[in-house]
Amino acid sequence: MHKTPALAPVAPFSEHERDAVYKAIYSRRDVRNEFLADPIPQEVLLRLLDAAHHAPSVGFMQPWNFIVIRDPAERERLWQAFLKANEEAAAKFDGERRSRYRSLKLEGIRQAPVNICVTCDRARGGDVILGRTHNTNMDLYSTVCAVQNLWLAARAENIGMGWVSIFNDADLKALLEIPDAIEIVAYLCLGYVDELYTRPELEVKGWAQRTPLQELVFEGKWRG
Repeated sequence: MHKTPALAPVAPFSEHERDAVYKAIYSRRDVRNEFLADPIPQEVLLRLLDAAHHAPSVGFMQPWNFIVIRDPAERERLWQAFLKANEEAAAKFDGERRSRYRSLKLEGIRQAPVNICVTCDRARGGDVILGRTHNTNMDLYSTVCAVQNLWLAARAENIGMGWVSIFNDADLKALLEIPDAIEIVAYLCLGYVDELYTRPELEVKGWAQRTPLQELVFEGKWRG
């Protein structure tokens, strides 16, 4: 006999709970230079990782893994890999833009007490995955949802988080012994903070501005 899936009444958020969710969203920042040296207790780190693990995933494949890096010597090696990639990145900009790029601090690898590399196992669940039959990138998108869950949970714990994207994958895989078949999605720096920018740092420093929402919302069909 077919069983009815387990359901429960929807418990509405109180106004205070709703406001707390939006507070985490709007006050979340990409942290690079405001980390404190205080260690993150293991039980707090596990709460953050459990929040990430509860992200939505296509076909419930849960393709993510989390490599936690705390050792200062290992973080130093990873920082050296970042420096190499960062010089390559700077060379892609011209003139004043290159100078401004080099003035920005784009990571907190050595300063943050915890680094996390988030990966995606694209073979998890087999060759044919419910929901990934027509868009093969859905597993990658699911892993990004886990990163966002982790980021918002960190903000709620007064922990800052920064996403470092300036790496050569081959260097990162060699340092962390990640198999070739595993995709690197994010390299994250986490630590307690007592100050955050009131607006995104790149906006404050004149690199870019937030696009008005009305320019990005189309009704019914694409409007270019």
